[in-house]
Amino acid sequence: MDSSQERETISKVTWRLIPLLFLCYIIAYIDRINVGFAGLQLQKAFGVDASHYYAIYGWGAGLFFIGYFLFEVPSNLALHKIGARLWIARIMVVWGVVASAMMFVRTPTAFYVMRFLLGAAEAGFFPGIILYLTYWYRAKDRARTIALFATAGTLAGVVNSPISGALLQLEGTMGLAGWQWLFLIEGIPAVVAGVIVLFVLPDKPEHARWLTPKQKEWIRTELEQERVRLGTQQRHRLRDVFTSGRIWMLCLLYLLLNIAGYGFEMWLPQIIKGFSGRSDVQIGFLNAIPYLAATVSMVLAGRHSDRTGERRWHVAAGAFAAAVGFSASAMAGNLVLALAGLVLAFSGLKAMMGPFWAFSTAALSGTAAAGGIAWINSVGNLGGFVGPMIVGQVRTATGSYSGALFTLSGALVLLGLLALTLRSGGEIFKAIPHAPGRTR
Repeated sequence: MDSSQERETISKVTWRLIPLLFLCYIIAYIDRINVGFAGLQLQKAFGVDASHYYAIYGWGAGLFFIGYFLFEVPSNLALHKIGARLWIARIMVVWGVVASAMMFVRTPTAFYVMRFLLGAAEAGFFPGIILYLTYWYRAKDRARTIALFATAGTLAGVVNSPISGALLQLEGTMGLAGWQWLFLIEGIPAVVAGVIVLFVLPDKPEHARWLTPKQKEWIRTELEQERVRLGTQQRHRLRDVFTSGRIWMLCLLYLLLNIAGYGFEMWLPQIIKGFSGRSDVQIGFLNAIPYLAATVSMVLAGRHSDRTGERRWHVAAGAFAAAVGFSASAMAGNLVLALAGLVLAFSGLKAMMGPFWAFSTAALSGTAAAGGIAWINSVGNLGGFVGPMIVGQVRTATGSYSGALFTLSGALVLLGLLALTLRSGGEIFKAIPHAPGRTR
């Protein structure tokens, strides 16, 4: 197959898969982070004072990721065995129901339980999609593809911010609070999209009726040759994932990224309110600005990383830029400078996503791909528990968000330095001793 036919095949796969997956991830991300806007009204609903509320909200926002962590690897292994179409559809329908049921929480305990259940319901979605993309794309094409897919997370913030701000204005309509309308309405699209996935998404290239036999064979051959070239064909036991030093380092990097990322996102509406004192609707529009900028940075960084073939410096540069942004925002004396710092911080954070996952998936195959991707994502997403909790605790102790932003900045400096210690190249399991002649 010549280069023009290769480009045609990749383009066809991208246009057939990415728009649907993109839509699904927008919905997933909205249901994950809309608690940030609900948090503007939950203090009143819980009937607690501010000194207790910040800690309650931080714990509740973070408990999503404990449920996510516990069920992530089993969920991804099930996807690898059962197939992406059925499993992703199942995930979406269940999480949509739980997301809408968040409207019934009335106490901090109920808030904790429902956030945990939402995390358990969504477990496996993001790493499942990352695994799914390895069935279709070569490693050298993945940074920009993953970045293109992952921009849904940033665009979700752009879409969600003004909508959530507006939904909060439905306060009292039909006897429901604004935050109840927010949870109810924003959970429904997940159920609808899950049904669409069930009927539209092909499990693997050989199941895609819109690919020609020649195109299917090209994808199969390219991926097989890549596995042989990277030396991973015989090294894909699940237990290797848990004994690889490289995998654990990637887990740590992703943990630090998510401590900063979710510590920022789950509190962003309240941070902006603290800086500006604006109305919920105005905060909705201001909240969208960092997400819009991050969308651009994510795509550009992913493309540049694929074009140069370089990963670790792209990760480190994004981390250092984000650290500067958080520190600048913490020291800013007015809304414009504070928001500019937050824009830089979030742009740097999201610029890391494509290069990080391209690096992480480069040498994983078979069951190790399903388990490894899920393990990196699940351990890393514990940062989604730690980050919001830290911000809440520091906010309670100091009375401002500046100390919390400096803390997030420190996590990113450490991330950048650790990223630079990773060797380039794809061999994840190089340091693992293998018995002579043992088949993997």
